[in-house]
Amino acid sequence: MNRWAAAVAMLLVVPPALAVDGEPGLHDPSTVIQADGKFYVYGTGRGLPAYVSDDGWTWRRAGQVMQAVPGGGPGPEVLARGGNNTWAPDIIRSGGRYFLYYSAPGTQPKSAIGLLVGTTLDPASPDYKWEDAGPVVWSDGVEDCNAIDPGVFRDPADGNLWLTYGSYFGYIRLVQLDPKTGKRLHPASPPVNIAINSEASIVIVRDGWYYLLVTHGSCCAGANSSYNIRMGRARRVTGPFLDNMGIDMLQGGGKLFAGSTGRHIGPGHFGLLDLGGGVEKFSLHYEADLDRGGISVLDIRPLLWRDGWPVAGDNVTAGTYQIESARTGTVLEMAVQGVPVGGLRPRGPGGPGARSMSPPPPPIPAQDPAQVGGTWPAGPVGVRMGPHMVQTQQKWSIEPAPNTGGYPGAPYFKIAVAGTERVLAATSDAELTVLPAFTAAPEQLWRLDQLGDGTYRLTPKAVPGAGEALALSAIGSSMPTLARFRPDSDRQRWLIKAP
Repeated sequence: MNRWAAAVAMLLVVPPALAVDGEPGLHDPSTVIQADGKFYVYGTGRGLPAYVSDDGWTWRRAGQVMQAVPGGGPGPEVLARGGNNTWAPDIIRSGGRYFLYYSAPGTQPKSAIGLLVGTTLDPASPDYKWEDAGPVVWSDGVEDCNAIDPGVFRDPADGNLWLTYGSYFGYIRLVQLDPKTGKRLHPASPPVNIAINSEASIVIVRDGWYYLLVTHGSCCAGANSSYNIRMGRARRVTGPFLDNMGIDMLQGGGKLFAGSTGRHIGPGHFGLLDLGGGVEKFSLHYEADLDRGGISVLDIRPLLWRDGWPVAGDNVTAGTYQIESARTGTVLEMAVQGVPVGGLRPRGPGGPGARSMSPPPPPIPAQDPAQVGGTWPAGPVGVRMGPHMVQTQQKWSIEPAPNTGGYPGAPYFKIAVAGTERVLAATSDAELTVLPAFTAAPEQLWRLDQLGDGTYRLTPKAVPGAGEALALSAIGSSMPTLARFRPDSDRQRWLIKAP
């Protein structure tokens, strides 16, 4: 058990937040990829629809990939092996080029996976174009595999490139790719079967383990879809991939990674998004977002790790919380004189030392800021850390700040003393203050990234005068500050908990 495990066990479990903003309507998304300061994702649909985001939160449609392909669609070799459809793409950068793989099914299970090659993802660039590199793998309509849903990945141990593919009909298969061309490296060698009865497969690697993530269940039926993501792991890229009960995924095994929750139905098509600094996220789609009329939407969520397995995290939702240091157990508070919850309690008979009281006293209500804040200073107030007292100055309202942008999977947040307009902000000397009113200035906007162990990194959008990102940091048990984030330290790891 790692050193934060006990603290993480106390984390507040929150329901999924609203999926990404802007134009999130998308089915079978590729892995989200970063290029030239932007984020790109591609999906199923006529011509392979493309989407772009400046921050990973607000997305917009950016045309169709096939508009930049000679002929405007799958090439003749792909059509001969599959059909004139463009489904479920995936993408990777290799050298100075991008390899975009897509499904081109005909009369299923006859299908091909085609390859497009480009040098830029920006449709506004004069160099933007995609070259048809033909089919990479295919199924003939007789074999036990349907060649759709490519998942491309690079092995960090040796740099080798691999492709998984296949649908719920028959096997999930694995082939090695040539990192220079994107085509099969050993076309005469048969593919390796690694799973069955699933689709939308991809492999990720961590600590010497290969994790195969696949999508089970049925798709394409809106809120009646049963998609869910399952996984197994292996010590070799070729398997065998076993779940946590030791069942081979070729025998139908698969540990649950993500299922339907709340008003998001049918998660599928996992894609890894590594943002660096210990922050990993994953992209997926929901077959139906009931808050958006039941359409299929893109989402980006935190990727956590527990007991050697990936865990699907959730983005923070609006609410009232305490912000507790995972290092010290003390909580962030506005530096004012606190008032004991329920008032001072006398000692002696009937007081805290009494063994019994009959009848028992009623519950103590939560503090009202209007009743205890009369002596608070009117202007800026300092920030400190103190023991958990559930007092008003320790409770923070965390809610999205509208029209201020965001970061992958989440908007920027306003953090205020609950029940007041007093907001947490960064200062020009890289310290913290509570200001009397919210102006949406960058130093008042907060990014909340969940780390792999379940704790959070809290970072202002900008610190006045600072040329780098700085994170909320615990100096000791009583003083917070802002400092460069260190993934190997617990000073900048925080728990966001119900008060």
